[in-house]
Amino acid sequence: MLRLLVFVCCLFSITGTAQQYITGTVTTQKEPLAFAQISINNNPVTLTDINGVFEFTNSTSAKEFTVSYIGFAPKTIKLKDSKFNYSIVLKASQEQLNEVVLTEQNNPANEIIALAIKNKSQNDPDQKLSSYKYTSYNKFIIDNEDFKVDVDSANFEIETLLNSSRAYLSEKVSTYEYSKEKGLKETVKGTNTAGFEKPVYELLALQLQSLSWYKEDYTVFETDYASPLSKKPFNNYRYKILDTTTGSRPAYVIYFKPKRQRAVAGLEGVLYLDTKSLALQKAIGQLNGVVNIETTQEFSYLDSQDVWFPESSSVTIKPGKGGKSISVFGGNISVGQLQRKNTKKNDTISGIDADKLYLSSTSTVSDVVLNPDLALSRGNYAIEILPEAIDKPESFWETYRSEPFTDRDKATSKRVDSIVKAENIERRIDVIQNFNEGYYPIGFWDVDLRTLVKYNNYEGMRLGTGGITNQKFSKDFRLEGYGVYGFKDHTFKYSFGAGVLLREESSSWFNVNYTSDVAEVGSFVYLTDKLVYSLFEPRLVNIDFYYQHKTWRTSLQHKFTPKLLTETMFRRSHIFQTAGYRFLDNGVLYNDYRITEAVFAVRWSPFSKFLRGPRKTIEFEENFPKFSAQIVQSFDGVLEGDFNYTKIGAKIDYQIKRLNKSHTAILLEGDYSFGNIPLTHLFHAYPNAPTKETVFQRFSVAGRRSFETMYFSEFFSDKLATLQIRHTLRPLNFTTKFQPEVVLISRHAIGDSGNQENHSRPYNTLNHGYNEAGLEINKLFLGFGTSFAYRYGAYHLSDWTDNLSIKFTFYLKL
Repeated sequence: MLRLLVFVCCLFSITGTAQQYITGTVTTQKEPLAFAQISINNNPVTLTDINGVFEFTNSTSAKEFTVSYIGFAPKTIKLKDSKFNYSIVLKASQEQLNEVVLTEQNNPANEIIALAIKNKSQNDPDQKLSSYKYTSYNKFIIDNEDFKVDVDSANFEIETLLNSSRAYLSEKVSTYEYSKEKGLKETVKGTNTAGFEKPVYELLALQLQSLSWYKEDYTVFETDYASPLSKKPFNNYRYKILDTTTGSRPAYVIYFKPKRQRAVAGLEGVLYLDTKSLALQKAIGQLNGVVNIETTQEFSYLDSQDVWFPESSSVTIKPGKGGKSISVFGGNISVGQLQRKNTKKNDTISGIDADKLYLSSTSTVSDVVLNPDLALSRGNYAIEILPEAIDKPESFWETYRSEPFTDRDKATSKRVDSIVKAENIERRIDVIQNFNEGYYPIGFWDVDLRTLVKYNNYEGMRLGTGGITNQKFSKDFRLEGYGVYGFKDHTFKYSFGAGVLLREESSSWFNVNYTSDVAEVGSFVYLTDKLVYSLFEPRLVNIDFYYQHKTWRTSLQHKFTPKLLTETMFRRSHIFQTAGYRFLDNGVLYNDYRITEAVFAVRWSPFSKFLRGPRKTIEFEENFPKFSAQIVQSFDGVLEGDFNYTKIGAKIDYQIKRLNKSHTAILLEGDYSFGNIPLTHLFHAYPNAPTKETVFQRFSVAGRRSFETMYFSEFFSDKLATLQIRHTLRPLNFTTKFQPEVVLISRHAIGDSGNQENHSRPYNTLNHGYNEAGLEINKLFLGFGTSFAYRYGAYHLSDWTDNLSIKFTFYLKL
């Protein structure tokens, strides 16, 4: 009996001190109140979200809480043991902020924001400090059972994790170093990912959350939004003063809401701005729809430099109540049927587990050093993973964990480990990573997908196989080769070669290769463009003017910096004609000939960001412009070379991306040559119109960067300049899955060619300037769309249908 009495007393004691999980909504008589403040004993506990919903844990056993909002009378709510969800209505009041004395504008919040932006140079650590250094601990968790994300191929790793494994847990400890001259560098000291033997570098490079609100854009899950502290904030946001905080450094609480969400992507949230300096003390941004996204960043005041410096940040995805789609990682989230429950004490008003997280990333900052002497190189990798980072003991993590690795985290880690192994997720990601580079890995051999099947008007169906060895074969030596057969020309083509790694740090490879194949007449291929892979090359289908070649070559690939890639090649080719072409040079008529060339190519991506890990480098943030250049020198008399000439090419690739999801791509290229050059080695402007009678007979697939109305073999040049502009409008948002894109295209070319009489095949020059305008409507169905183009100007043809191109487009999506 005594034991029973003790047990009952303990039970009542536990019940009396149990934490209460409180939820509710705050509204006016008409609409929800976003970011109303919930306080207990005058201490802020939480804010309502965009929909006026709040949730908090009553860990102090308080008997009441208070709801306040500027312009409304506060209300105190008595807590009841039997009630855990509250609907609260606030009534308007004439209360004003005594601390804010601003009379020149109707909206005092606008003046505060304007002053905060004016003071950014004194408040933004990147502008105020010459340098800084700190350590960051990050925990990234995916615990996904109910939603899928449809993303673009640039983020297929996260799509695989979200839609296949549906679970992920990683920890990362990094040192961040910043200097005003050299920018920011992250050095990963430790990384630990459940279920993976080696880290997925692409995931470590994901920008889940911007480090600063002071920039023009703020990024959440790889999606850019207009910052509420951008240079022109009032074009994109409305502002309102909600409250002021108390303490040694009080702050204005400023609510911001997007003005034109359809035109410019924006967040909704609050900024805590120091009343003295107008520096950012805290920021919260939210998006509510099929899921709820919340991003938070807090700052701490460092008196030594009079600056508010980042202290912690978090970003989460939680269940939403439906409505608009939310964009993350370059695509849209779709939510399946959520598990509904009977409303219980720990449930939200919608019946969804309020503690449920789909995705969470939390970071904390420590060991901050301001204005240290740093030895950063401008050419450095933006992210560098130390070789020893992937194998850290538990003692390392216990040292750096700024928050406990809970029993729930441990359980999640074990579950993730089993799922990743059961679903073979690491293999899936490896396959798709290689696929994006044009290969499919099978053991130690990566099959070259470009050699499997092709079609063109000369070879007909071209079938074969080829590939290259990977690191499972050797880390310092590789073999490569292919063999293909053309069913129309009845000819077997092949290539074989080998390479040896000279220096790992600069990815310096020395290669030797022999190739017997065909090449398009007039093509000028940049050696560094071999890195760009497209599974489907539509323009190749219509080419019918080739030459045969047998080529020995040696090359040296070298990276001076991650942004500067070079390749130097020496090659000797024996050329054979396929269409009866003859070239007259110094009284000699050549049918086949030998060409000995030295080639130097360079590709410079000065604004892109790169990550380097053990034995792997990736470009994780592609920025523009990018520059490519190549020089080719042919030698007469060297290794039986027949001609002496020089060819120079250069191009600039520039893209402008906007927050309204429209973008403009500009490609400017110039090619120049002099000397004795046969037609096979002149330049063309990448024509893509088959020489057929009617417009519908010319119906085919539009190229990526080709002149759709220019006929094959119509123009050749020894001097050529081209300009191509593609402006992609904001997607037409008919439904979540049907969002076609309209692209406006303008293409221009001008060129010339001397000594045309030396070539047995007649052709036109471009000395009067070639122009075409085009329109594409893409992504109409399964990646297919349609294309229209029209040529105008000096080379406009008499029959208007000969100037018209109607084709379909196809953009493969993984």
